[in-house]
Amino acid sequence: MTDRNGDSGPDTPDTTSPGSATPPTAPTAPTSPTAPTSPTGRADNQHSREAGPGGGAADRDSTWAQRDADDTPGSHASAPGRNPRQEPVPAGAAAVFGRPEGVSGSFAPGGVPTGTLSGARRPQPVVADPHPVLREAFGRPEGTSDPMPRDPDARFGDDDDAPASPPDPWRDPDSVASLDDPALAAPRAPEPTAAGPKVGVRSLLFDRAITWQALVVLGVGALLIGLVGGLIGRLTAEVSAPLFSDSVHLSGSGGDNSSPRGSVARVARAVEKSVVSVDVRSANAFGTGSGVVIDKNGYIVTNNHVVSMAANDRSAKLEVVFYDRTRVPARIVGRDIRTDLAVIKVDSVSNLTVASLGDSSALQIGEEVVAFGSPLGLDRTVTSGIVSAVNRPVPLRPDATSDTDAVIDAIQTDAAINPGNSGGPLVDDRAKVIGINTAGLVPGGGSIGLGFAIPINEAIPVVESLIRDGRAVHAQIGVNASSVRNDRVLGALVRNVVAGGPAAAAGLRENDVITQFGDRPIESADELTVAVQNSAIGKSVPVTYWRDGRTFTTSVRPAADS
Repeated sequence: MTDRNGDSGPDTPDTTSPGSATPPTAPTAPTSPTAPTSPTGRADNQHSREAGPGGGAADRDSTWAQRDADDTPGSHASAPGRNPRQEPVPAGAAAVFGRPEGVSGSFAPGGVPTGTLSGARRPQPVVADPHPVLREAFGRPEGTSDPMPRDPDARFGDDDDAPASPPDPWRDPDSVASLDDPALAAPRAPEPTAAGPKVGVRSLLFDRAITWQALVVLGVGALLIGLVGGLIGRLTAEVSAPLFSDSVHLSGSGGDNSSPRGSVARVARAVEKSVVSVDVRSANAFGTGSGVVIDKNGYIVTNNHVVSMAANDRSAKLEVVFYDRTRVPARIVGRDIRTDLAVIKVDSVSNLTVASLGDSSALQIGEEVVAFGSPLGLDRTVTSGIVSAVNRPVPLRPDATSDTDAVIDAIQTDAAINPGNSGGPLVDDRAKVIGINTAGLVPGGGSIGLGFAIPINEAIPVVESLIRDGRAVHAQIGVNASSVRNDRVLGALVRNVVAGGPAAAAGLRENDVITQFGDRPIESADELTVAVQNSAIGKSVPVTYWRDGRTFTTSVRPAADS
């Protein structure tokens, strides 16, 4: 075996330190000549394991003692077999981590206190005071001497004094079945608090429930609150204008309200007292229309369809309502279904206002007119407009309440004419009656600016005939016609001719198309009707007609209808 100096030879027995448990004379077993050595010259640990029986412990102690002796300070420098590249141990480190004086092994001799070891103790390094930050972080709290103030196994935030939680039966395999609190505990209503005694004025003043000082403070506080509220109210009242006032008095401007202002007002003032409402009432129905007084004897002109119900029902009651709401019974003088005109009469009425009649033949398109009547039962209604057209043929057919079957040569106006206006006057700007309101197109139940009136020039002869004879006579030529419009001709197609009548005498035949009657062009059967009615009975009238693509002219002498 190679020794520490690098020489080979048999091993020599180790010398143990004093106090070793192993006898110093114990022989050591020979080692294997092939035991490997470490790079520092020490034998491998296998060397001690191969010690023979009887000397193993002594041999191990002596071997480790020899190794420790080799590790003492300064021994490496003198060992010729040491690795020259190993750094020497610093003196400070050797002083701190080295063996005490007199100890050559890994442990101090048994039974010998370390303080009794021979030799003076080498100077030890002084441990400096810890940094203040580290002392605050890791030191004991001030005034605490307990080396372990807190359970090291406790988690941060846990209360050390909190009672231990009950064991979890789910984590104990040997636990038995038991009942626990429900998952959602029902909240318990708090116990009602008994009401205390009420504090009244007597208690405050005489029972001393509140001290006089507190009462004074409360009074002063209430006074201050009132003062502040009054000040704020004053300021806001000055900023905002008042909403209500008792100093506002309204009055209309002065002026003369007796004289009419405007042309319509002037016409209305002149005509309103001559306009009446006509009421017809029976057991099962009623109707309202209008009329105009044309004579001081009580004759009133209206439409036939206004009084038809009274004429056909003897039990119906016919009344006239004047402008002052006076109701007077009326009688039918006469009516004409061919012109939709009628005359009624009131008796024993004095101081009647009679309307002035004008000339409808002098009307101009665009002339201002005013319509009077009781539309929808609203009496004393006045509407104004203009003359939209003249000589407009308008057919009036019978219905459930009227037997009128006429074609009127009407004045068209945009003055509102609604149901109830029928029979009232249409007046020009001179307060002259120029027509009798008769019809209006009301597809939605109200006026759309298409109203029609019978020209007064055509109404006068019929009214005179009704007042004189109770009936009216009209001209006729003895034909029935229909309107025709095609690429060859436009006019009134003769459907049949009355034998021996004026048309037959003039040579007119069926399928002839009348294109002109007198000086009036004919473009429809309605125009032929009004042209014949306006002609004079017994007076010859030139007629132009179309037959088989050729135009002819003849003369017809209208006769009276029966």
